[in-house]
Amino acid sequence: MPAKIAIIGRPNVGKSTLFNRLVGKRLALVDDTPGVTRDRRAGDAKLGDLRFTILDTAGLEEADARTLEGRMRAQTEEAIAAADAVLFVIDARAGLTPSDSHFANMLRRTSTPVVLIANKAEGRSGEGGLYEAFSLGFGDPIAMSAEHGEGLADLYRVLLPIVDAADAADEAAASEKDAVAAGEIAVTDVDVVTEDEDEEPVDTGPAAGSSTRPLRVAVVGRPNAGKSTLINRFLGEERLLTGPEAGITRDSISVDWVWRDKHVKIFDTAGIRRKARVQEKLEKLSVADALRAIKFAEVVIVTLDATIPFEKQDLQIIDLVAREGRALVIAINKWDLIEDHAETMQRISDASERYLNQIRGVRIVTLSGLHGRGLDKLMDAAFQSYDMWNRRVSTSRLNRWLDGVLVHHPPPAVAGRRVKLRYMTQVKARPPHFVIFCSRPEVLPESYTRYLVNGLRERFEMPGTPIRLSYRKGDNPYAAKARKRKIQ
Repeated sequence: MPAKIAIIGRPNVGKSTLFNRLVGKRLALVDDTPGVTRDRRAGDAKLGDLRFTILDTAGLEEADARTLEGRMRAQTEEAIAAADAVLFVIDARAGLTPSDSHFANMLRRTSTPVVLIANKAEGRSGEGGLYEAFSLGFGDPIAMSAEHGEGLADLYRVLLPIVDAADAADEAAASEKDAVAAGEIAVTDVDVVTEDEDEEPVDTGPAAGSSTRPLRVAVVGRPNAGKSTLINRFLGEERLLTGPEAGITRDSISVDWVWRDKHVKIFDTAGIRRKARVQEKLEKLSVADALRAIKFAEVVIVTLDATIPFEKQDLQIIDLVAREGRALVIAINKWDLIEDHAETMQRISDASERYLNQIRGVRIVTLSGLHGRGLDKLMDAAFQSYDMWNRRVSTSRLNRWLDGVLVHHPPPAVAGRRVKLRYMTQVKARPPHFVIFCSRPEVLPESYTRYLVNGLRERFEMPGTPIRLSYRKGDNPYAAKARKRKIQ
């Protein structure tokens, strides 16, 4: 593993700006409001030829451990303990504060190397704070401006020996592990599996969760639906900040995880409220970050509160995921709070039939993130949804199916003229997208398109998968080739 470098300091000293500068992207939310960052976030940092993992953390504050601020501080302390070095950031323009001195005392009691950074040191306004920083006793402070990229060369010189030492230790550990494994290789029997020749195989696309490419899963939902608690239960540790307060999560935090030897990158997101209720700039940034996580995910788990499922906002989030074309699973969380499971499950089934026509058959999993029940079922559903999302159907099978549809349920005549559906093919997957060549696509009613989509979903086993179906005017593009082959 690469070296881990944690950025710490009191709120609003520019930690997230420095984080974004080192990873080369605007991953962390940045705002003038103190305390924007709450969870610790990891990123792949590049500084010259140095490569390391950078950890953004919540601002250090003195608080009771039971409060939100106290839990945020506990997250930061865990990051310090796991890091190979700490970047202790102060605000050079504001100068040293009692909080800076207090947390400097805390850092002196740790064995983790500390690099002192006087941020916002551009111009003369930061000179006083830079000189004050010498009194903390962490050696020469590095004068930086994370916003403008000043001082990175000095940071490189300080981090070079730290990163090299961590890399050398990692290589030594890997060599020792390889040496041990070399004597433990066993020869196993190989099972030969034959395919059923009567049925043409369906291509389900690239395998998810392989060692080279993790499955990207975003967990979304309304505030306080239990998203962070659910992910913590997956990981088996209190990796993400949780509590009874609604809206704790602000950034979209990604965490790498292995489930049954399958690699997963799971994204925790901020709760998404109705647009009319989102007034503050910071919440708008958080919601925009959650929406971006949906766009870049492969599977989206929409988390609903079992005590109030399928609220209007839940349905809008599900519709958004379907329109983005992501593979979808619905998780009914807090199932432990339900007394009559049968009655509640019936209400949920009725609601899904009534409201989710566009993704009919979507997998719905009941679980308790707090107690860890139903988690394996949820991940099974996620991987199955991913497989269906990647599904490809051969052109021959599609057109055999289309011929049968036209016999039993042809498109309605418009102005006394039939619409001729001539040919069908799949143009892409992720999600499955089909194209039908026909005579007058502009007059086909929407109801007939829904009929075809539901038929595709049922015949080719793609329940709950967003399906795209479009029309093109013209003849069968392969008809000329077919005629040529017949002549030959």
